[in-house]
Amino acid sequence: MAVEAKICGLTRPEDAAAAAEHGATYLGVVFASGPRMVTPARALTIVAAARGVPVLGVFGSQTVDEILDTAATARLAGAQLHGDYSGADAARLRAAGLKVWRVVRIAAVSDLDRLEVAATDADAVLVEPRVAHAAGGAGVALALSVACQARARLAGRRMVLAGGLTPVGVAGAVALVRPDVVDVSSGVEHLPGIK
Repeated sequence: MAVEAKICGLTRPEDAAAAAEHGATYLGVVFASGPRMVTPARALTIVAAARGVPVLGVFGSQTVDEILDTAATARLAGAQLHGDYSGADAARLRAAGLKVWRVVRIAAVSDLDRLEVAATDADAVLVEPRVAHAAGGAGVALALSVACQARARLAGRRMVLAGGLTPVGVAGAVALVRPDVVDVSSGVEHLPGIK
């Protein structure tokens, strides 16, 4: 099984071009608050530098209308939904032609119960650890035993593994968990947003 890779938290076009050149399958730009947040105009320059690699926007508290406006302005291929988005929200974004990745943040094994619901209206489910005061890019890894349980619950569905992945540890995580996509951000940075 070939595992795809997403480089997330891009803030500079030159990093997008380098990621595309080195084989990234997807790229990500962040519109949720944080050190990697970009404007739609900045995201458009990143999309232009991506050489056809699909770019997803990471959203946290925006309305569906705001996501659609941002996606149109920045020419995004999809939306990665953190936060309280419903299946109807995801369906509306998909109807507009966007790929939808729904995020399930795991703090306890009981959080795995949310995976099936998230998968219903999504093209992929991104699984990452729940970290206090952070919505991604915190460099904290999900316990691999829990990630394996998530993979089992998402059998037949696209799973994206995120959280604390670095060039050193990603191969072991892939061999054990067998995700469809790995999503890296802080693990390939010099500084937040600088890859």
